[in-house]
Amino acid sequence: MNMVDTRLSALLGSRICHDLISPLGAIGNGVELLQMSGLGDSPELSLISESVEHANARIRLFRVAFGAPSPEQHIARSEVQSVLAPISSARKLDIAWDPPADMPRDLARLVFLLLLCCETALPYGGAIAVDATGDTLHISAEAPRLRQTPELWAHMSRADLPMPLASDIHFPLARQAATDIGRRIEVVTGDTRIDIHA
Repeated sequence: MNMVDTRLSALLGSRICHDLISPLGAIGNGVELLQMSGLGDSPELSLISESVEHANARIRLFRVAFGAPSPEQHIARSEVQSVLAPISSARKLDIAWDPPADMPRDLARLVFLLLLCCETALPYGGAIAVDATGDTLHISAEAPRLRQTPELWAHMSRADLPMPLASDIHFPLARQAATDIGRRIEVVTGDTRIDIHA
C-alpha cells in the first residue's frame, strides 16, 4: 500500500467515524430524555444506555486510531481518559494512562493502535499501562492468560507479510503509524506479559 492509499484509507476512517458519532449522540440524548421522564429504572433502558456509551467510546477511539491525523493537532489527557474509561469497564481491562500532558494526535494514533493490539492479546481482560515521556513510549500488557499470536506481532517489524484479517488490521497499521512519525516498534512477548517500546 503506497502513501496515497494509506492517506485515503485514513480519510475514509475519519469520514465513517464522523458520520456515526452524530446518530449515536442522538440516541444517547433520547435515552437521557426517557430517563428524565421516569423510565430510567428499566433494565432495558439501562442496557441501551450502557451500549450507547460503549459504542460512543469505541467510535472515538477508532476515529483517532484509524483516522487521518494532522501533525499540529493534539489530544488532551482528559479526552483520552473519557474514551478509555467505558472501554476499560466493558472489556475488563485496567488501563493506566500515565502520560502527564496532551499528546500529538499522530502519536496518540500510534498509542491507540497499540492498545487495540494489546486488547487482542487480552481477550479475558487484564492490565495495560501506557507511559509516554518525550521520545520514549512504553506499553505493557499483563494477564494470567494471553492470546498467543506471534504471526500478528511480526507485523510490527515486517512490511512484507500477507495482510491479516480485517479484525486484526491494527497490527500492520501500528507499524505504519510508527513509521510515519519516525519510530520503530519493539515487542517482547512472554506467557503472561507483553512489553512494547516505540
